Amino acid sequence: MDSQRDLGSWREMAEHWRTVVVLAGGVLVGAVNIYLAASLLPTAVEEIGGERLYAWTATAFLVAQVVATLSVARLLSVRGAIASYVIGFAVFVVGSLLCAASPAMVVLLIGRGIQGLGAGLLTGLGFALIHSALPRPLWVLGSAVISAMFGIGNFVGPALGGLFAQFGSWRAAFVVLAAVAALIAALVPRALPAGERRAAQPVPVASLLLMLVAAAGVSVAGILDNPVLMAAVLAAVVATFVAFVVSERRAHHRILPHATYQRRSPLLWVYLSIMLLASGVAVETFLPLFGQRLGGLVPVAAGFLGAALSFGWSASQILVSSARSQQLIRRLRVAGPLLMAGGFAVLGLLQIQDAPLPVVIAWLPILVLAGAGIGIAMPHLSVAAMTSVTDPDEGQKAAAAVAIVLTMSTALGAAIAGLLVNLGGASLPTSARYLLYGFAAIAAIGVLTALRVNKLTTASPPGVTNPPTDPRKHLPRNRKQQMSRT
Repeated sequence: MDSQRDLGSWREMAEHWRTVVVLAGGVLVGAVNIYLAASLLPTAVEEIGGERLYAWTATAFLVAQVVATLSVARLLSVRGAIASYVIGFAVFVVGSLLCAASPAMVVLLIGRGIQGLGAGLLTGLGFALIHSALPRPLWVLGSAVISAMFGIGNFVGPALGGLFAQFGSWRAAFVVLAAVAALIAALVPRALPAGERRAAQPVPVASLLLMLVAAAGVSVAGILDNPVLMAAVLAAVVATFVAFVVSERRAHHRILPHATYQRRSPLLWVYLSIMLLASGVAVETFLPLFGQRLGGLVPVAAGFLGAALSFGWSASQILVSSARSQQLIRRLRVAGPLLMAGGFAVLGLLQIQDAPLPVVIAWLPILVLAGAGIGIAMPHLSVAAMTSVTDPDEGQKAAAAVAIVLTMSTALGAAIAGLLVNLGGASLPTSARYLLYGFAAIAAIGVLTALRVNKLTTASPPGVTNPPTDPRKHLPRNRKQQMSRT
């Protein structure tokens, strides 16, 4: 028998518009900033110099973002929701204004690091507070809106950055970003519950250090030109991740929820599925290049290829977030990576030198469909993470960990994409095929992890995918409570 999930409507969602604007807006400014900065930096370098430090602007941002995302649970426990969000927006505004005022590349690097701290806090808070700031029936819709902000940022950022760069106003772009963040921050006191403050949790030092080493390794791999050296660094990153898992399993205080490491919990498989899906976004970095050099498109038209993947991701999330049938939800989790793998594989077949215009035009709907593979699965995987534990604190940590996984998977995907393109050597069609076939294989692995998620969640009652580890904690205290439950 197919159970139905208790799901709110978009009309109910509109009643919480301030909360949605704050949660989604915080994620959006961070996502826009990544691609905005990439578009602006060439212009900034012409003015302030520092070309040798160019690649490190992304590294500074990424490492700082990971540090901040890992700190969300601790910040919430000490400061509560409102103060945490105000801190996140304030840090992001300070970093943006420092970037705008940078007289030299070193100062810009510092500003990018501060921006990364703010963006990491806002991204982590956005996912963590779905659990407490929105009613449970709105979790799926909230997850869909917030996750869609990554896709929207992927095509708004370059367009906005290109517009400001065109007029030589790269500093003004950072000022505008700071102003938008400040406006959203003004809604925070009326949009969020204050949240209960608790004693600060001990910092899981070993796990945190291993995650930082992995983040730094991914960043370094992404800027290397030698494929062998890049592969060696990525292998070291994988070894660091393994050490992280071992450390987390043995530790008393962890970054990820305890249920992640329980045998019958779907949480580990949920995170792996999210990582395998989200890493595929790295493909869009090279799509404008392929469009120009293989398809003969002008830069503006080639830019739409990069935006097509993100558009498919964002639009499909909104369309499927209203799914109520548990059977349909299970199918969407599997269909997502399957659609993405098929889209990349077909697109790989169409990568030829001097491709005819009809072939190039066919790339666009294929990319939209491949992006839709992320969108149809992502909100349901995010909610699966939140409902995989019964303890509210662990549920908040499970939700916040989605942001950690997304941040790391995007960075890891970028490094893998660089490696695959480099393997193609001087032949651009070969590089394009390696890239697309490689990520098709990665997405195909996601089919297997999604099937594992479905198997583990089907075994549990609807709405509770990971039964309590200690049933005695959930037994009624007396006969009266037992009768009231029945």
